[in-house]
Amino acid sequence: MIRLIASDVDGTLIKDSTPDLYPEMVEAIRRLKEKGILFCAASGRQYESLKNVFREVAEEIAYIAENGAHIRYQDRNISVTPMKREHIEGILTMLRPYYGECEAVISTPEGSLIESRNQAFIDLLRYGYHNAFRQVEDVLSQDEEIIKIAVYRKGSIRSLGENVFIPAWKDQVKACMAGEEWVDFMDRTVDKGRGLQILEERLGIGREETMAFGDNDNDIGMMRSAGISYAVETATSQVKEAAGRICPGWAGKGVYHIIAETLLDTP
Repeated sequence: MIRLIASDVDGTLIKDSTPDLYPEMVEAIRRLKEKGILFCAASGRQYESLKNVFREVAEEIAYIAENGAHIRYQDRNISVTPMKREHIEGILTMLRPYYGECEAVISTPEGSLIESRNQAFIDLLRYGYHNAFRQVEDVLSQDEEIIKIAVYRKGSIRSLGENVFIPAWKDQVKACMAGEEWVDFMDRTVDKGRGLQILEERLGIGREETMAFGDNDNDIGMMRSAGISYAVETATSQVKEAAGRICPGWAGKGVYHIIAETLLDTP
């Protein structure tokens, strides 16, 4: 019996960088709750952004935010995992020469810090993701607990990510593609799969009682931490291999249809 469903958001449940959840999914989450099944939004997004996406059911779900660096349920932090100062300094030193071509978002449990003055990027954070953020001159001068660094490049960052950024740090931190336009850096213990395990342990839910959905490399651990896993049809080959099952993508409302057909008896 499934008691917990964890789904990636961007590229899996909804279109990348968009702020709204479709009505059928909102109703499905409510019906799942009635059946004693908890829905969890598992994303590289910050908590405030996720809370906006799920605003109609915000208090009824759990959150694995920042790829698992920030886990919340019932308006309480379950787990927060900060990055080491030397890693933060080193990654920002690497990224700053790319400013202009790329943009960086530095996450804390309370929101994000940005050094960018690029209005198009600021609008993306404000109106696309609905992030809570502050502009600062120098992130390193702020007395903040940093839990994730994300670097963005409009269109695609894959070449830079896979050939430059990730190889430079993969042995020291968790570094991964988090979508076609994003690369994420967290403490090496952080992973959506580990985040799902923490939530399972806290709630007394077994792996075999969990279902998960994902599309990108930061979802691989989550695919392996659930008894039943689906990769959407647009997922990377590594995610499809880890999941073992395929469903339609966000455009076909695949997550909703799997849940409706297998758990809610809705054709």
